[in-house]
Amino acid sequence: MSTCIDLRGVRCTLAGRTVLDIERLVVGEGERVALVGHSGAGKSTLLRVLSGFTRPTAGQVSVLGLRLDSPLPPARLRALRCEAGQVLQGLHLVPRLSALENVLIGSLGRITGWRSWVRRYPAHECERAHAALSTVDMLDKASMRTDGLSGGERQKVAIARLLVQAPRLILADEPTAALDPAAAQEICRVLGAATAGATLVSVVHNTALLPLLADRVIGLRQGRVVFDLAQAQVDAAQLAGLYRSGAAEEACERSHDPSALRHRSSDNMDSRLRREHRCTQTAAPAGHSPCH
Repeated sequence: MSTCIDLRGVRCTLAGRTVLDIERLVVGEGERVALVGHSGAGKSTLLRVLSGFTRPTAGQVSVLGLRLDSPLPPARLRALRCEAGQVLQGLHLVPRLSALENVLIGSLGRITGWRSWVRRYPAHECERAHAALSTVDMLDKASMRTDGLSGGERQKVAIARLLVQAPRLILADEPTAALDPAAAQEICRVLGAATAGATLVSVVHNTALLPLLADRVIGLRQGRVVFDLAQAQVDAAQLAGLYRSGAAEEACERSHDPSALRHRSSDNMDSRLRREHRCTQTAAPAGHSPCH
């Protein structure tokens, strides 16, 4: 199995606090890995390191053959953005655009020049987008604005966008956040089927969904790996101990360090920024068609 992710001595600090400290982590191509742990355990920080959006304070990070612990030239950074797809809690859909146009955004890594500026997509990319929407059972809502869709439907649009992008690595940060249990299970099944053959790394809080999303589970506590096991080997007692110990250590740390009360974990900071984010892109004019 070829290596997709290789971390060596990776450490990230925030406001003088170590939020990630991983001695060694290797993920092979095609693996499905879930990251579990209490809030602030470093799960989202790890995803940002893997996506290249956060550079570690120390250590070596190799993703898809690219070193991310030092600045990448623009051409290689563009290549990484094409090969590594993301499904975030906020989904990052454009509310005023249709489901079809949001899915077509997944093709922008292959489109250059004026077409990408004015949202005029080649016919073959439109065919891919329609096929992706059909795969997630959303073709009948292709022309609907995404701000008029339900939470589960928006998740499906984000997954269809991934299908069009066709990345080798998929980073999913709580892909079922804010969904009811039935919708969460459906999204996990759709995501699992849609990402077959790609490497999938997911942050998972609802541990009942682990069998649907992962073959391997990595438990994090205070930014460190506590266990790294096959999904079938992870039992309820291990998970309960992970969350219980993590919460106790965090409370103890705060009680002995008043300044910690002023610092939110990087995971929680990200959640706040996502809630505050507002899309400013203007709506498409009436009658606009993205396919030409």
